[in-house]
Amino acid sequence: MSETTREAVETAIRATGYRVNQAARNLRMQRAGAVLALVHNLGKPFYSEILAGLSEGFNNTDYALLITDTESKPLEEGALAGYFRNGRIDGAISLDGSLSRAALAECEAQGVDGRIVFLCEWVEGTTFPAIVADNAEGARMAVRHLHALGHRHLAHVEGPADNVLTPSRRAGMEEECAALGLPAPCVFAGDFSLESGHAAARQILTMTDRPTAVFCAADTAAFGVIAGLREGGLHVPEDVSVVGFDDIEMAAFYDPALTTIRQERRKLGRRAAEVLVARLEGRDAPGEVIAVTLVERGTTAPIKRQQDRAGAGT
Repeated sequence: MSETTREAVETAIRATGYRVNQAARNLRMQRAGAVLALVHNLGKPFYSEILAGLSEGFNNTDYALLITDTESKPLEEGALAGYFRNGRIDGAISLDGSLSRAALAECEAQGVDGRIVFLCEWVEGTTFPAIVADNAEGARMAVRHLHALGHRHLAHVEGPADNVLTPSRRAGMEEECAALGLPAPCVFAGDFSLESGHAAARQILTMTDRPTAVFCAADTAAFGVIAGLREGGLHVPEDVSVVGFDDIEMAAFYDPALTTIRQERRKLGRRAAEVLVARLEGRDAPGEVIAVTLVERGTTAPIKRQQDRAGAGT
């Protein structure tokens, strides 16, 4: 339109207080104007920055972000495909790697598989794009850090047996140990929780040949390990060094502050939103692996400090 017409329209908009009826626009364009984020346990502190990044990613779009907790309210059979079929959502971002293959296959059969993106977790054997941290490299970083400090006898508190992140992080750890000529770490079952870290610490306290360092698959498990070791009379990092994974907000303020592998959680969320929007607009947007970094704080120390402490009888 001409500039004169544009000015006339904008003047009329201001004079009448006109506002776009988004519901009517969505109906005309045959879209819902909403995307759904599937989160397994919203109570976990890990998700705060992820959701902030998702929100940022949708800020300048016409899509509203809906969130559902798949732990407190598991998806019923056919529910995910039903959201699409009933016109309630245009796309979905899943942070839940425990979604059933049957549910995803139903989405594929319905032709909406191009509108689903995985974030942080994924389902093996599927082709949905996933925005994930470099989990294996993060584990390798943790091992290299501990090795550089002189540690040779390591332990690992892993994640849940049925979680896709668990084998990824364990494999990275084991690969780096083998590359450095270290013995296989002692592995304790876990589930990313404080309780599982605490239970692992109790087992470590009973060992005659204790590991000098522990790599945990999550910061929360690392906090549990540190608390359990303290209760048993050991000090971190003087007696045992501890490394976490995630770099949640509490990591920098724990006492001592936690050495950990930082996931760029806000970036992960923002990138997942961008990929989904691109796919909803018909553009090609593949998955992506986001680099991680080691954040060295107060829970790791050179092995010499531990040996000196033992020699002093403290």
